[in-house]
Amino acid sequence: MLAFDAIRKSKETKGLKYVLSVEKVEGLVFHYLEPFFIDHLKKDVHMKLCLTLMTIFPLLAMADASSRNGKVETQRPADFLDIKKFIPEVQTDIRYFSEHNFVGRRIEGYQMPVCLLTEAAAVALKSVVKQLLPMGLTLKIYDCYRPQTAVNDFARWATDINDTKMRAEFYPTVEKSQLFEQGYIAYNSGHSRGSTLDLTIVPLDSHEVSSLTRCSVPQSSHYPDNSLDFGTGFDCFSPASHPDYQGISAQARANRLLLRLLMTQAGFIPLDTEWWHFTLANEPYPDTYFDFPVR
Repeated sequence: MLAFDAIRKSKETKGLKYVLSVEKVEGLVFHYLEPFFIDHLKKDVHMKLCLTLMTIFPLLAMADASSRNGKVETQRPADFLDIKKFIPEVQTDIRYFSEHNFVGRRIEGYQMPVCLLTEAAAVALKSVVKQLLPMGLTLKIYDCYRPQTAVNDFARWATDINDTKMRAEFYPTVEKSQLFEQGYIAYNSGHSRGSTLDLTIVPLDSHEVSSLTRCSVPQSSHYPDNSLDFGTGFDCFSPASHPDYQGISAQARANRLLLRLLMTQAGFIPLDTEWWHFTLANEPYPDTYFDFPVR
C-alpha cells in the first residue's frame, strides 16, 4: 500500500485500481507539503501537482525493463551527455567510482566520476532542476549510465558470500545469499540503457560529508551526506527504501513525494522499491544495453 490514506487500492476483475479524486489528491499534496519549506510551490502548482499525482500510479505498473532481453552495444552514442556540463547546478557523488558503496571498492567500468545520460533524459532532468533552484535546492546524482561490465561486477560480488565488508551500512538486515532472490542484485540493469539515474535533493549551497553508518537508521544517525531527509541512505537494501514505506518521518515522506512529483512530471518513471531510482519513460534506447566505460 502507498503511504497515503487518501489512496485506496481495490481489487477488480481485471486487476488492481487506485481510486483517486482531484479533491483527495489536492488534500494529499498540501497535507504532506504545506508544513514544510515549499510554500512557493502553491502559487501555480495546484493543477500540475494534482494531474501529476494521478499519473504516478499507472506509471508504477510499468516495471523497470532491466531484465528483458536486448542487444549489447560497446560504442558510446553521440547523444550521451556529461550532466555536469549540461546542467552545472547539479551535484554529483558517483558512488561506484568511489569505495563508498555496497561493494566497498571502485566498480569495474567506472574510469571517471562522471554522470552520463542520454540527451533526452538530460533535457527532462534539466526541467526538474529549474523548478528546484528557486527553492534553494538542487539535485545530487549518485549514478547514471552504468556499463554492463559494472553490472557483471555486481553479480560476481554477490556470489561471494564471504565478502561482507559493507554489510553493516548497506544491507544490515539481509543475508548476502538472498540479494539475487530479493531483487537487490540482477544480471541486467536499466541504467545500462542510459536513461536511468539514482538521485536525491540537496540544498543548493551544501557540501558533501563522508562517514560510514548503517543506512536504515534515522537521518541523524546514518551516512551524513548533504541530502534532504528521505528516510534512508542511497542504496539501502531494505524495505525502508520503498517509496511507499510508512515507517519514516513525515518530513521524509514529504521529501519523497516532492522528488517523485517533479520527476514524474518531467517524464520519468519511479521504481517501487527504491525512492532514488527513475527511468525516462520515452527512453531512446529501450532495447539496448551499453558497455562502454564511464569516462
